[in-house]
Amino acid sequence: MNNRAAIYARVSTSDQSCERQVAELTAFAERGGYDVVGMFKETASGARNQILNLAQARHIDAILVSELSRWGRSTQDLLDTLNRLAGWKVSVVAMNGMTFELDTPHGRMMATMLA
Repeated sequence: MNNRAAIYARVSTSDQSCERQVAELTAFAERGGYDVVGMFKETASGARNQILNLAQARHIDAILVSELSRWGRSTQDLLDTLNRLAGWKVSVVAMNGMTFELDTPHGRMMATMLA
């Protein structure tokens, strides 16, 4: 398994900070043996597109998020981007909640719960 990852932290409003998510995700990456090649913080749009460009170019193998709600802005948005990432064989790994394994033996997306 390749372990190049990008960390993605997002907050909803400008008076909030991404720093707690970044610190927790950095520690999570270290425990998981990920080589973090990029760190992206977002309160407005733009950073997520940079990560998608890295994924499409195959510069990363995983996107690390604190929970899936930080990656998807809606259920449909989450499903759409997960499908795009599956085509590029890039996984979304949520520190809390579910992880979507996009490269399964049967070529199907599989969700697993993390403890």
